[in-house]
Amino acid sequence: MKMLSEDVKTLFFTDDGKIPNHPSLPVLLYVGELKEPENALHIFSENGWTNGWENGVFDYHHYHSNTHEVLGVISGEAEILLGGENGVSVNVAAGDVVVLPAGTGHKKMNASPDFRVAGAYPNGIEHNLKKGNPVERPSVLDDIMLVPLPDRDPVFGKEGPLLNLWKK
Repeated sequence: MKMLSEDVKTLFFTDDGKIPNHPSLPVLLYVGELKEPENALHIFSENGWTNGWENGVFDYHHYHSNTHEVLGVISGEAEILLGGENGVSVNVAAGDVVVLPAGTGHKKMNASPDFRVAGAYPNGIEHNLKKGNPVERPSVLDDIMLVPLPDRDPVFGKEGPLLNLWKK
């Protein structure tokens, strides 16, 4: 199945002084495109996004400076704040996918009791956890720019919209 890039919501964020966000790549939101949410980890893995896990989303601002991340909502629904304190809240539900470029802040604001996500990283990179502390700079800014673009979209593989939307 191929998704048209017009069906993808893109969100761009700028550095807010605490959360760097990615200077050129947008967050991608695929609404309802994960047709078998319970198989999210398998789908991601088939497309080269591995080192997966299932759980929730932290309730504090954080980001990863050394890798991109995909989050697939397995069950429930939640409000996630993207981009830092002055970012944008998005509501996600089972079947939704959020692809976060390196450096993008994310925080769970609230969620249903059954909210569960699957997460993974391109080529199984072991992610770091950054919280926007001043001592993290300027090294994280360099790290973010060195993260390579993924070879495949986490949901749609070589036919996915990420490959067109994340060109440098």
